[in-house]
Amino acid sequence: MAIIPLQHSKDNTIPSASGHSNSGPLFLVTVLFFMWGIITCMNDILIPHFQQVFTLKNWQAMLVQTAFFGAYFFISLLYYIISIKYGDPIRQIGYKKGIIIGLAIAGIGCLLFYPAASLVSYSFFLFALFILASGITLLQIAANPYVTILGKPDGASSRLNMTQAFNSLGTTIAPILGGFLIFRGVSENGLAIDLVKLPYLGLALTLFILALVCWFARLPEIATNQKLLQQKGAMKFNHLRSGIIAIFAYVGAEVSIGSNLINFAQQDNIAGLDEASASHYLALFWGGAMVGRFFGAIALGSFRSNLQRLALILASGFVALLALWLTYGSEIAGYGSLIIMTNIAVILLGKFIPQRTLWMFATVTILLLLSGIFLQGHLALWSVVAIGIFNSIMFPTIFSLAVKGLAEYTSQASSLLVMAIVGGAIITPLQGLVADIFGSIQLGFIVPLICYLYIVYFGFYGYIPSINKNI
Repeated sequence: MAIIPLQHSKDNTIPSASGHSNSGPLFLVTVLFFMWGIITCMNDILIPHFQQVFTLKNWQAMLVQTAFFGAYFFISLLYYIISIKYGDPIRQIGYKKGIIIGLAIAGIGCLLFYPAASLVSYSFFLFALFILASGITLLQIAANPYVTILGKPDGASSRLNMTQAFNSLGTTIAPILGGFLIFRGVSENGLAIDLVKLPYLGLALTLFILALVCWFARLPEIATNQKLLQQKGAMKFNHLRSGIIAIFAYVGAEVSIGSNLINFAQQDNIAGLDEASASHYLALFWGGAMVGRFFGAIALGSFRSNLQRLALILASGFVALLALWLTYGSEIAGYGSLIIMTNIAVILLGKFIPQRTLWMFATVTILLLLSGIFLQGHLALWSVVAIGIFNSIMFPTIFSLAVKGLAEYTSQASSLLVMAIVGGAIITPLQGLVADIFGSIQLGFIVPLICYLYIVYFGFYGYIPSINKNI
């Protein structure tokens, strides 16, 4: 195997279109991240609801995530095959059209929830989720690399962390909103499947409106003289291949933990909560990811001094704690302060270096999972909830490290990385199967623990850019 070092290329960067700021396009793309955060996390509300309505086992209920994240694999695989035979589709039609098509397909998927609920068909719901996720997949393929090139290369991790922070804002709101609209209705009207109609009709309308906004918006395209490639050249980059596995592991671990958190909190030996109360802990899990991504955007951004960077992180942490105290009271804020201070301490130990921070976060997450597996009561519950803030920087950091220096292969590489999101479709039911076999949701957490071990490896070594000449 012949390996040569890879030099970073700046050819596929948009410094500023025609002298205009990229803040407007970046804001619009950030809104898209926010919306698919809401949509993705609504699955965690659907799982326990469907489990009761259709009387499903753990692994059967997790087919919600299999249908959703399975679309990531099949659509991304199709995209990759097309890029090999005919050239990169996004580079042919442009990022703007790619985003609009993705929004339209996702909107259609949301509309399909109406007939699925009317027919009371679990299989129809899975089909609707597949169509919905197909649109989100196209958004991911277009938007993630678009953020990395929408400015200076050195700020790619910071920009992705910032946009992913708003993605996490969506995942934080979704459990509260979904819990109110669905679980509240359940307690008042029984297990009425019709309760999912209104939320998803609202999501469909919002997605169609966003598609129209993007149609009229001015989104800059990549200025490049590079020819359109029709080959599988992206796979020759070793760090991309390692990044694909890391994304698979990360998404699988994060989704499986979030999907099981409500049922985990309902266990008598953990907290014995009802679904509506447990959904608040799910919101805290995703809220931690949001706070951590704001920290990550600051930590991995460009500042004159580390003191200035630290001051902004501490200020952000104070705002997060204030929000916790005002929303949930002093007890929750107390737990939150301990988690936030630990996260800041690990950021400082990471010395604001992306790959170093990545493996350190993964190491802490492994320790938290061990606590969730072997402890009981609220300490076990808060250990699992705390994983959210340490998950925070993983996806954007892995993604930006994996596409570093890929130039004309960036969109093709993005399709491969998005394909790896299928980890959510495979790891989640696998964790449910382990939980069914051992009769314990806690022991099921062994599955995501193994995933984080690989992420530690990627942060240590797998991220290093190099080319395999034999591919």
